[in-house]
Amino acid sequence: MKLTINHLTRYRYDEQVKFSTQYLRLTPRDSARQRVASWSLTLSDGSAVATTDTWGNVLHVLTLDHPHQEIVIHAQGVVDIADNDDSEPEDELLSPLVFLRNTPLTQADAPIRAFALRYYRPEAAEESLNALMAALLVSMPYTPGATQVQDSAAQAFTRGQGVCQDHTHVFLACCRSLHLPARYVSGYVHSPDSRHVAMHAWAEVWLNGRWLSFDITNNSRSLTQHLRLATGLDYLDACPIRGSRLGGGSEMLFSEAEVRRFSQQAQQQ
Repeated sequence: MKLTINHLTRYRYDEQVKFSTQYLRLTPRDSARQRVASWSLTLSDGSAVATTDTWGNVLHVLTLDHPHQEIVIHAQGVVDIADNDDSEPEDELLSPLVFLRNTPLTQADAPIRAFALRYYRPEAAEESLNALMAALLVSMPYTPGATQVQDSAAQAFTRGQGVCQDHTHVFLACCRSLHLPARYVSGYVHSPDSRHVAMHAWAEVWLNGRWLSFDITNNSRSLTQHLRLATGLDYLDACPIRGSRLGGGSEMLFSEAEVRRFSQQAQQQ
């Protein structure tokens, strides 16, 4: 499937910001599952330095050292997604064992460890992880607004509600408690239902020599409509935009991401 992405983010501040730095993981890489046909990242102010972060993600660093009250970031492009693969090859830069590490957002507590052990069977690892994914969604129904971005896996699991970030954090906590390397993935997902959010998160688990994908929020192993942006140990490593600023007062954020099937006719227009 070929997808067209149009993602606009605008920050506005009550007062002038004296200095700000934004870390942008908004540029996908080619992989076995996706090929970037075209991509652009447009900024309303300044220019970003392109580099690669610890996890191999494309990272743009935008530094504004002059007064400003608005930042506009526009990512758009076309990406081909494979139709029949739920796995990713091993990264050359990092051992999968790195993704056994826990973080404050993915630390398993006693209830999470017990939940993971209830479903996991080493002799049928992949099948039992499928069951774990399905059970997790039942235990934590998708509920926008039920959690905050800083909430940990343990907090979200106790609350019994969450969004894709929370589902992924809890699943990672389960897998790492079972000594299975697992990583957080951020990206976009295409859905014919306009009520679904285009920005998304899911998990990848290292099993039998490959990374297997698990979309907990959609209880799906089929990622033929998913565009991968970045990976890491948790949300903070892979979130599309993360930054800091000096001054500015209150902040107003507008963000809209649209993912559509590619149309050659629309592209020519």
